[in-house]
Amino acid sequence: MRPSLTAGLVLLFCGIAALPAYASDIPKAAAQSPSAVLPKVKLVEPRLHLAKGEAGAKSRVALTFDACMGAVDERILSTLLKERIPATVFVTARWLRKNPQTVAVFLANSDLFEIENHGENHIPAIDVAVPVYGIPSAGSPEAVSREVGKGAEAVIAAGFSAPRWFRGATAKYDASSIDEIRKMGYRVAGYSLNGDDGSLLGAGSAEKRIAAAKDGDVIISHINQPTHAAGQGVANAILKLKARGVEFVRLADVETIGDNDTTAQRPGLF
Repeated sequence: MRPSLTAGLVLLFCGIAALPAYASDIPKAAAQSPSAVLPKVKLVEPRLHLAKGEAGAKSRVALTFDACMGAVDERILSTLLKERIPATVFVTARWLRKNPQTVAVFLANSDLFEIENHGENHIPAIDVAVPVYGIPSAGSPEAVSREVGKGAEAVIAAGFSAPRWFRGATAKYDASSIDEIRKMGYRVAGYSLNGDDGSLLGAGSAEKRIAAAKDGDVIISHINQPTHAAGQGVANAILKLKARGVEFVRLADVETIGDNDTTAQRPGLF
């Protein structure tokens, strides 16, 4: 079956050449028949903000990047390194395996990079069988647990601290999957500003959007698409924000506020 244009674009920005190749990597529990009657489920795309700082303090933003599959965008990485700008990077197990040189850079600059969990195989962490942008979801609580758990194991095995945040593929969830992820001990990382539309924006549009960030914004962009124009815009916008006097922070270093019970304190959890 030929994938839809939307599905093809989503798969493209995540570094996947074609739908069948991606589908072959999805656990059988997550596979969904195209002829099946899909259940009605309310999906949410959580928002996340930084808590308000002290009066008179600099404007603060959090740069967060997804590394789904593919390579690394050196335009963005070199800007962060040269300017010593901290960021939170959400990595999949697949991306970690394919990018050992960048992993070494992250490890050598632990003061800048907070590495968090983006899952094992970049499968939407939704516990019912519904496609999101044409990508089959995990489809069961067990499959969500595997996607989250194996992603965390890969982060630790690569030499990083145990992750405390999770952001799933497509950043969409249902209420029960959020509850399951939270019970596993993770906060769910939403965002307030979509910086590059999955790396599909042009350079100018990405630059304009990110450069307009406001105090407290959590920005999501992608650091795994070196051939896409958006990456240059992201790098340019980072420099503009710095010139504006913005303070860059990592999620681990600040108080955050998320909706849909994604960050609220829970007994026994951080």
